[in-house]
Amino acid sequence: MMEKRPLVWLSAANSNNCVRKQLEANWNLIDFNLDEPVPLFTQVADGARVGVLEFPSLSRDNMPWPESWLEMLDLNYWVAIASQQPVSGTRAARLIVRYCSDFHTLPVDYQRLNTVLGHLWGMATILEPAGSLVNDDYKNLALVGDSPSIQHVRNLLRRFSATREPVLISGESSTGKEAAARFLHSHSARAAGPLVIINCAALPTTLTQSELFGYEKGAFTSALNSHQGRLEQANGGSVVFSGINELQLEQQSAILRFLQESQVERVGGSAQIPVDCRVIATTSEPLVDLIELGRFRSDVYFRLGSLEVKLPALKDRREDIPVLARLLLEARCQGAEPKKLSKGASQSLLNHSWPGNLQELQNRLRQGWLLCDRPVIEASDLGLSQPTPGSDPASNLSLKEFRAQADRQALRCSLKLANNNMSEAARLLNISRVSLYRLMDKYDPRPHDRNTRQRPQRKGGIK
Repeated sequence: MMEKRPLVWLSAANSNNCVRKQLEANWNLIDFNLDEPVPLFTQVADGARVGVLEFPSLSRDNMPWPESWLEMLDLNYWVAIASQQPVSGTRAARLIVRYCSDFHTLPVDYQRLNTVLGHLWGMATILEPAGSLVNDDYKNLALVGDSPSIQHVRNLLRRFSATREPVLISGESSTGKEAAARFLHSHSARAAGPLVIINCAALPTTLTQSELFGYEKGAFTSALNSHQGRLEQANGGSVVFSGINELQLEQQSAILRFLQESQVERVGGSAQIPVDCRVIATTSEPLVDLIELGRFRSDVYFRLGSLEVKLPALKDRREDIPVLARLLLEARCQGAEPKKLSKGASQSLLNHSWPGNLQELQNRLRQGWLLCDRPVIEASDLGLSQPTPGSDPASNLSLKEFRAQADRQALRCSLKLANNNMSEAARLLNISRVSLYRLMDKYDPRPHDRNTRQRPQRKGGIK
């Protein structure tokens, strides 16, 4: 007999038992209650790809809205069930359009619903990447932990999500800045609206105006139709300037007026188009330092920095490492035989300096999973040395030397993982290619069959 497939069922307490009982013949139902507070993290059964969102009565004033649940569960497809057809333009209608692939009203045609769920399951299976090695599981776990520093971050995010003010999220690369931005959006009153993420490092200077503000038909040779910019697309929701520290001064000038007036003017147009969106910015470098260096405009900073959340580096929240490592290993299992860390491996994780933060933690655990043929992963499988009693790798380093060592290790690790592909290495470090080259110039890594432009070989190098 074929094993039942898992099906997530998200509903209020008064669930439609008739439909559920019919579906239970072919599906293993996993229940979540809309009336309960949304947990920061929860384990969904391995292989869960589709879910049913059952709306309570759309006329209820105190109706629980499921956006935060949907963001947290993060399935491939959702199918909505409601007691009536939602009115066009209402929050319910926008939510269904954004999150759901199909919609049913009561009474539900069970055969049709079961067919739709089976079809979506098959599509999710076809589109699913081979293995979980391509997934950034750490982004879903970035805010998990009981350390005082990450609890403080969560408290700030909850407070700030209730406001409409811009929020600046700062922290080293791979500390979970994007996860924090998504948390702000999904827990805000704008959760049903769009979330538009702008990768500032990949935004060409020459295309800033047309990409952000859009353009009118005929504005330039290839403008065959009018086009909404990224900011206009975020109307009613949130826009995230990811890596705003990577913007050039002229690009910062372009967004200043939008930050001041919440209006955009398309290229080739003259109309001022109002845009109502929540602005969130992330940075891996302190903007105050960049202002002193003349690389960032103070007026832009003051528009962004009224509310700031600083994410701690992994080395500053070491007490969270055991639970993060366990959850990352569980996410890697995906139905395979589970593996766990030895005491020595666990201690080596606590002793490590973590220059690559959560991304490096995930990469080392992936390496250990692949290299270890045993049920217990050792420190050597992770590429870490076996700890000795009382050892501390940073005990004899000055702060300057510690930072230099961390930068060197992050650079070596990213180049190795990317097979010396510069663009890929920059993406792994969450920095621009320009920043990567500056780091290479500082530490003189030797070129080894790079897939991109060659840089002059210099004396010395990383040893």
